Amino acid sequence: MAVRSPGKRRIPQRPGRSAKPNLLTKMGLTVVDYKDTATLRTFISPRGKIRSRDVTGLTVRQQRQVAGAIKNAREMALLPYPGAVPE
Repeated sequence: MAVRSPGKRRIPQRPGRSAKPNLLTKMGLTVVDYKDTATLRTFISPRGKIRSRDVTGLTVRQQRQVAGAIKNAREMALLPYPGAVPE
């Protein structure tokens, strides 16, 4: 049996792709507020779904923060829930 050497796991990068710019740092934000709907709309697709980390370029912690803020804003009726595409 082959024994793996202890060390850090290397995450394979897709060839020809560079890292996405982090949208929150580009906007100069450190904390996401559910009342800031203009900022939260940048993280929502036209159908109302939350965009993934691959698209937004956020860190894991920031993505959780944004998702929680979007869900709170939906509960407060500040943002729409995903649904049918408007015609």
